[in-house]
Amino acid sequence: MIFKELNLKGVFEIKLNPIQDERGFFVRTYDKEIFQDHSLPTNWTQESHALSKNKGTIRGLHFLYPPSTESKLITMIAGEGFWVFLDVRKKSPTLGQWGTVILGAEKHNSLFIPKGFANAVCTLTNDCHALYHMDAMYDDTAKSEIKWNDSELNIPWPIQSPSVISERDKKAQSFEEFLEKSGGGISV
Repeated sequence: MIFKELNLKGVFEIKLNPIQDERGFFVRTYDKEIFQDHSLPTNWTQESHALSKNKGTIRGLHFLYPPSTESKLITMIAGEGFWVFLDVRKKSPTLGQWGTVILGAEKHNSLFIPKGFANAVCTLTNDCHALYHMDAMYDDTAKSEIKWNDSELNIPWPIQSPSVISERDKKAQSFEEFLEKSGGGISV
C-alpha cells in the first residue's frame, strides 16, 4: 500500500498493490499495522456497501454532526467514481476547501477521509459498487448535506445534471447556510 496525502491534511489516496496471475488478482485493502504507522483509525465499527446503478448518479455532499462524526475508508469494488471531500471543520485553516480523486475497481485505490469532512460521489460508469468502512456507529439523527453543486464551492463536477439524485440531496443546504446553522463549522 502506498499512502499519498492529498491537498487537504489528513485525506489520503491509498494505492493498493494487487497480486495478479491467470486467475485474476488478490489485493489487500486494509492492514491494521500499516494504518497505525500512518496514525489512521484501525477500529472500524461498521462496513457498508452502496450500489449506484446509473452513470451520472450523485450522492452527497454528506456528513454527520457531532458527536456522531466518522472517518471513512472508501474502496470501489466495481465501476468508477469521481469523489469529492470538503472540509467542514470549525476553525480549520482549510474550512470550505475541497479536493477530488477518482476511485475505481480497475485503479485499485481507496480514499481515507477523516472526521470533519463531507463527501460525495458522481458515478462515472454504470453499476458502481463502493465499500465504506466507518470508525463510528451511524446516527441517522445527525445526518446532513450540502448542495453538491453549490456555486460558492465551485467544484468541477464531470456532469452538469445528475442522471439520478435523491430528494434529500436536491433539498440540501448551501455551504453558507451550513456555516450559519453550525456556527462556523463542526467540531471534531
